[in-house]
Amino acid sequence: MAKVTSEELGKEPIGKLLIKQAVPASIGILVMSLNVLVDSIFVGNWIGSIAIAAINVVLPVSFFIAALGMAIGIGGSSIISRALGANNHEKALKTFGNQITLTLLVTVTMVALGLYYVDNLIPAFGGKGSIFEPAKIYYTIILYGVPFLALCMMGNTVIRAEGKPKFAMIAMIIPSVGNLLMDYVFIYIFDWGMYGAAWATTVGYLLCFGYILYFFLSKNSELKISLSHFGLDPAILREISSLGFVTLARQAVTSITYLLMNNILFNLGGEPMVAVYAIIGRMLMFALFPVFGVTQGFLPIAGYNYGAAYYDRVKESIYTAIKYAALVATLVFVVLMLFPGEFAALFLSNRPGLSPEELATNQFVLQHTPFAMRLVFAATPIIALQLIGAAYFQAVGKAIPALLLTLTRQGFFFIPLILLLPKFFQETGVWLSFPIADVLATVVTGIYLGKEIKKELT
Repeated sequence: MAKVTSEELGKEPIGKLLIKQAVPASIGILVMSLNVLVDSIFVGNWIGSIAIAAINVVLPVSFFIAALGMAIGIGGSSIISRALGANNHEKALKTFGNQITLTLLVTVTMVALGLYYVDNLIPAFGGKGSIFEPAKIYYTIILYGVPFLALCMMGNTVIRAEGKPKFAMIAMIIPSVGNLLMDYVFIYIFDWGMYGAAWATTVGYLLCFGYILYFFLSKNSELKISLSHFGLDPAILREISSLGFVTLARQAVTSITYLLMNNILFNLGGEPMVAVYAIIGRMLMFALFPVFGVTQGFLPIAGYNYGAAYYDRVKESIYTAIKYAALVATLVFVVLMLFPGEFAALFLSNRPGLSPEELATNQFVLQHTPFAMRLVFAATPIIALQLIGAAYFQAVGKAIPALLLTLTRQGFFFIPLILLLPKFFQETGVWLSFPIADVLATVVTGIYLGKEIKKELT
């Protein structure tokens, strides 16, 4: 692999640079999303639809703890990108060392708390009735691997900040491929059920951690830290925290959303309705991978050029990223509008000997998922502006507007909508909340980003 340096972020044409950054990011996210998708298909076909619902219940807790690593990663990586752009290499090294220390301290503490309160957390997130036991099995095993996942998510953002998207892509592919292989071995061959699904995922986390550790110890990384860099620096911690809190707040709101959605849908239709949402959730992760890839590719470009005071390049990167992301979002929209039933059917088992309860659940899911999916993705073509706009403020170190815009969709609009609309429209009100929140958040982001460009980048 050819040697790549962070300085290319300030020199190459923006369009070419964004493709170079976004394509590996998109591939990495695609493989991770396929992993979640195929993992769910394996679980649904080899264990049952209730098992999919059980995993969906666990995801908010494990993802929130792992998101602590991502928050620290993105917050610190914004500093690293700008420090490299300003040729302040020592600050970049100190920031990276602080990220590692902080990630370990926070995630290990959260895992200990998560294991202690396991019997309270699972029911709170919708793990009730027949969902509870498989969810507890999955949750307990997954949590042991979450600190490694957090370190991986943190390290991945730093690799991107160095301008090395291909290595970041490989780091995302390895755990996904490992998980799927272990799924086959542990679930299909060994017949370990939920234990197998959980251990397969945990092994994937460990493989990812091993690769990221190799990268930073090899000659491919510019960030060669020493023991002195691990000591916590209050000024750097404040900056990491203020910027990372944006990501953490987004994931916290996402976890709250899962909690509310699982409980609201359980009350509306029981376990089968939670299974419908589980499939929708997987599709939200999978189908939008190219849009998230463009966003990930945009972050180091905007951060580096802002740090170097190349404001014309920053502005160009915003417009180019929105254009690319909107194009791929529209393609995703068309596919999902045409084939929602076919995607839903992938998750359901057709093996012989299904119980009457499983057959009834499958029938319910097939009847309700296509309509729900069309509503959930109805505003997909316009979300590019919302995502890139919020990402810009995080990339350039403006924590407060980044936080407010990040929370706009789910915190300010979506949660109130899912609490209100189901009272009038039942399950349809739940699904309608998605596109309404997308439209409102996009309008707010567009207004705010337009003012920022006129004020700061012209």
